[in-house]
Amino acid sequence: MTVEAHKETMEFQAEVSQVLNLVIRSLYSNKEIFLRELISNASDAAEKLRFEALTDDALYEDDPNLRIRISVDEERRTVTISDNGIGMSRQEVSETIGTIANSGTRKFLESMSGDKAQDSQLIGQFGVGFYSAFIVADKVTLVTRRAGTGSEHGVRWESSGEGAYSIETVEKAGRGTDITLHLREEESEFAHGYRLRSIISKFSDHVATPVEMLEEDFGNEETKEGEEKKEPQWEQVNKGTALWMRNKSDISDEEYNEFYKHIGHDFEDPIARVHNRVEGKNEYTSLLYIPGRAPFDLWDREQKHGVKLYVRRVFIMDEADKLMPRYLRFVKGVVDSDDLPLNVSRELLQHDKKIDSIRSANVKRVLGLLEKMAKNEPEKYQKFWKEFGNVLKEGPAEDFANKEKIAELMLFSSTKTESKEDLISLDQYIEKMQEKQEKIYYITADSYAAALHSPHLEVFRKKDVDVLLLTDRVDEWLVSHLSEFRGKHLQSVAKGQLDLGELEETESKEEQEKVAEEHQGLVERLTGALGDTVKEVRISKRLTESPACLVVDDYDMSANLQRVLKQMGQAAPETKPILEINPTHPLVEKMDQEADEDVFVELAKILFDQATLSEGGQLEDPAAFVHRLNKLIMNLSAG
Repeated sequence: MTVEAHKETMEFQAEVSQVLNLVIRSLYSNKEIFLRELISNASDAAEKLRFEALTDDALYEDDPNLRIRISVDEERRTVTISDNGIGMSRQEVSETIGTIANSGTRKFLESMSGDKAQDSQLIGQFGVGFYSAFIVADKVTLVTRRAGTGSEHGVRWESSGEGAYSIETVEKAGRGTDITLHLREEESEFAHGYRLRSIISKFSDHVATPVEMLEEDFGNEETKEGEEKKEPQWEQVNKGTALWMRNKSDISDEEYNEFYKHIGHDFEDPIARVHNRVEGKNEYTSLLYIPGRAPFDLWDREQKHGVKLYVRRVFIMDEADKLMPRYLRFVKGVVDSDDLPLNVSRELLQHDKKIDSIRSANVKRVLGLLEKMAKNEPEKYQKFWKEFGNVLKEGPAEDFANKEKIAELMLFSSTKTESKEDLISLDQYIEKMQEKQEKIYYITADSYAAALHSPHLEVFRKKDVDVLLLTDRVDEWLVSHLSEFRGKHLQSVAKGQLDLGELEETESKEEQEKVAEEHQGLVERLTGALGDTVKEVRISKRLTESPACLVVDDYDMSANLQRVLKQMGQAAPETKPILEINPTHPLVEKMDQEADEDVFVELAKILFDQATLSEGGQLEDPAAFVHRLNKLIMNLSAG
C-alpha cells in the first residue's frame, strides 16, 4: 500500500513551550542527561514490546533481538537513537509528544523560581524524558511505527522546539522509533562516538536492553591485496546486565544511584535503598529505593504508582501496585520473581499468594529501612517526612497488620515543640507525659497557628500537658483509624466532656460542680437564646482565658473534618456543636448580669460566632456578626 500524504503543523500546548524553554535554560549545565533519558525511553519501548509479544509473537515481525542503536554523523552534526521496540501510532505520538497530559504541569511551572540549580531539581521531579533532546539540539526528528502495523503506518514528527511541530504519515519498514538530534554548533562534542560511549558507560551501563554503536578505529589495519575493506560492525557498548541480579558487594553507590535515576526518571540521588535476594519456595529479588523528593503526581488519584515487575529478567509491567500498598506509593524499584508465570496478568496479581508474600516482605523491608533511618539518621528522616509524611499517614487505615509500626514512624508538632518544623514521635510524646497522664491528647485544625492558639488548649497549658497539633487534611483520616498507641488512648481535646483523669485534683472537681450549679440559670438563658443552633450549652472545664469554645460529642464528626469534606465537594452530616462557656470570664459575667433579654440574645450570638471563628470555622452569616459587633461597640462608646 502507498502512503497517503497527510501532514499537519500543530502548535504545542502553552505548557509544553514553557517546559521546553525551562529544560534548555535549567539543565544546560547537565547536558549529558539527554542521552540517558532517550536510552531509558528506548529501553522502556523494548520492554513493552517483549511483554506484549508474550501473547502475540507476531509483533516481533521476524526480528526478536531487541536492541538500541546509536549512530553519529560528525559532518552533519547529528545523533540518532534507534530502537526496535514497540513504537508509536500517529495518535500516540500526538498524545505523548505534542502535549503534556499531566495534571501537575501547571503547578510545576508555577514552582519555577528562575534559580537554575533549584529549577533543575524541579524538572527532575517532573521527568522531562523526550524533551531533554532540546538541551543540545535545535531540531529533533522522530520517525516511528507501532509493532504489528503495516509499513505505510509510519509517522514522522519534527520540531525546532519553538512553539510548533509537524506530523505526517510516512513509510517505515522496521518497527520502533528513530530519534535524530540536529545538534547546535556549540554542542558538536556530542557528534563524536567516544563522547557518547563515555556517557553510556556512566549513565546507562545497567540498561538491560543492549545499546549498540558501530565499531571505532575499524579499517585502520592494512588489507591484503584483493581483499575487500571490512565494514564496521555493531558492537554492544553497555554491560546490559540486570543490576539487581548482581552481588551487592560488586555494586558501587554510584551504580545504584544511576540505576535509580533510570527507573525513577529522577535527577536526584535517592535517600535510601534496600536490596534483597530471597530463596526458598518463593524466590525473588527486590531492589527498592526511597526518593529524595516527592513527584508532582503523588496526590493524583488517577496516576498509577508502584514498582516494576520482572519475571526471570523479563519485564512484565510498570507500576505493579499490588506489590506495594498505596501508602508506600512513593517507593521506586524492581521486583524480579523466579516463580511467577511469564503471562502473569494484573488480575492474577490480585489473587496470587506469592504476590501477597512478596508484598508483605516488601512492606516490612521498607518500614524497617525507615525505622533505621529515623533512629540513626534523624536529619535525613526529617527530610523524608517533609516529602512523604502525609502519604505514610494513610497507612493505619490501609494496613492493620503494620499499624503500630507505621505509627512509630510518624512525626507531629506539639504545644511544647518550638516551631512547626520541630517534630516529635509518639514514643517521644509518651516518654515526656505527665506522671498521672493516661491519654495522648491531640487537636486537629486547618493550620498550625489555628491549632496552637485554640482555646481548647488552655487547661492543658495550665497543667503543663503536651498536646499534638494535627494540621494536615489526612490527619482526620489518621485519627479515625489510630485510636491508641502503646496502650494509650488518643483523645481529641475538642470532643466530649473533658476528663483529665488523675491529672485533675478532687478539690478541683468539686469546685467545678459547684460553679456549674451556680450558673445553671445562665446556661438555661443561653440555651434559649441560641435555640437550634447548638446541641447543648454547658460550663467548660477546658477554658481558663477565653469566654467560650465549641466542642462536639465523642462520636460526632469533628468540625474540622466537616470542613475538609465540604472543601473536597463531599457531603458532611450536619452536627450541632456544644457551646462551652467560661463563667469567670468578664464578658460572660457581664452577660449574666444583663437584664434586657434582647441585648442578651445579641450577646449570646456574638459569643457563639466568636467561638466558631476561634476554632477556624466559617460563619453562616458574617454580615450579621459584623452588624451585631458594630452595634455593641457603638453602645459601649455611647455609654
